[in-house]
Amino acid sequence: MKQIQGGVTAAKGFFASAAEANLKYENRTDMALVFSEVPAVSAGTFTTNAVKAAPVRWDQQLIRENRTARAVVLNSGIANACTGKEGEQCNLEMAQAVADALSLSEKEVLTASTGVIGPQLPMDRVRQGVGQLKERLSSGLQAGSDAAEAIMTTDTYRKEFAVCLEIDGKTVTIGGMAKGSGMIHPNMATMLSVITTDAAVSKTLLQRAISHAVTESFNQISVDRDTSTNDTVIVLANGEAKNEQITGDGESYHAFCEALKYVCISLARKLAADGEGATKLLTVEVRHVPEKEQARALAKSVISSNLVKTAVFGGDVNWGRILCAMGYSGVVFDPERVSLYIESELGALQIVRDGAATDYSEEKAAEIFSAKEITCIADLNAGTEQAVAWGCDLTYEYVKINGDYRS
Repeated sequence: MKQIQGGVTAAKGFFASAAEANLKYENRTDMALVFSEVPAVSAGTFTTNAVKAAPVRWDQQLIRENRTARAVVLNSGIANACTGKEGEQCNLEMAQAVADALSLSEKEVLTASTGVIGPQLPMDRVRQGVGQLKERLSSGLQAGSDAAEAIMTTDTYRKEFAVCLEIDGKTVTIGGMAKGSGMIHPNMATMLSVITTDAAVSKTLLQRAISHAVTESFNQISVDRDTSTNDTVIVLANGEAKNEQITGDGESYHAFCEALKYVCISLARKLAADGEGATKLLTVEVRHVPEKEQARALAKSVISSNLVKTAVFGGDVNWGRILCAMGYSGVVFDPERVSLYIESELGALQIVRDGAATDYSEEKAAEIFSAKEITCIADLNAGTEQAVAWGCDLTYEYVKINGDYRS
């Protein structure tokens, strides 16, 4: 497996485009389209928030009832959440507009929306945007980048990633894009993400693979402890790599799973690093835990803690906040066996041994915490499992962004 350039158009047979529909923003793109020239096996994961946006409910039904899909249309600026029957009709009309433009059935068109909760989509502008999307469809890498940029809201940069690997003597490519900066505390997936692959894989195994990848990646990030109404991860596999279809739990499937997880982790890290107002990426590793799920819960509890996040922002190595966050994670452990370490490009220190502070240098610790990327390691010395989670600092700018988000 190796990283390559590109995103959703890196894999064979996929096209993308972006359009300026002026749904909420001016002088920027705000609609995107991802299209497979042949039917693609579809799978996905979605928000567990009880309040689900219209496109989430639409996608869940289509992926459940159909083996394949051909297109995903996305818009930014308006979430189409809490919009009632009118919102459901708008979502249907958006899918129908794409289906008509590409000579598809609306049941082959998945949808995704992100932005402000409550407003209705202006369908006249959506239809104009769909016209632009059709005209601009391209299989070039730039088209994938344009699509990744069009789905941004408060993101400060586009997020895409791709890898290739060999399966059965064929080169298989997996590429993806994601958006998300605020209202990020996934409990299933991520804000919005579309992943494409030219691998031939059964629907059952594709769903299993993306569910596992999401558990290890998008579910392990947090910006602000708010689980969105629109969280969606969609993966399309069109088989254009011409590998022997993956139908069983063997070497090919495991190689595919590892590559898919790597793409998802890479995108998840980008989301965490670009949290609203963030200046630092925080990685938390929890080691030597009896059960995997316990390790995940401990790591995510730490990166979700507002007190930990503010300490990271201020460069204050207030390690008591880390232990505190672990303590309310719901995982039972012995605090007096815990060791804590901090690392960055500026050095490494053990700051806690057996639940108590070591004789570490506060000056060196503060220097380590001044880096743009910081890693905290918690060793419970009580098992063989481990997990990682990613978050960011909590800054004054986060409050400013969300204080006037609708204006």
